Amino acid sequence: MNDMRGERLQVMLGPQELAAVDDFRFKHRMPTRAAAVRELLKLGLTVAAPEASNSMKSSNYGIFSRGPDGHRRGDPETDVGN
Repeated sequence: MNDMRGERLQVMLGPQELAAVDDFRFKHRMPTRAAAVRELLKLGLTVAAPEASNSMKSSNYGIFSRGPDGHRRGDPETDVGN
């Protein structure tokens, strides 16, 4: 284990994303969600990254497709206060 882990990274996940992380974790018998996320990051960084675009929003980078409008009004997962 790396003793140099001094940075904390907080990531918000939807229910489907969290289930995907947990499925990966249990399938690969990993001890923690953090270990699974580190392994998924390592795997993801070994593949070609998408071409950068100024029109990309952070919602375009979710694990599951949100549709062409990203977060939509009326989506119970993201519609807050309306």
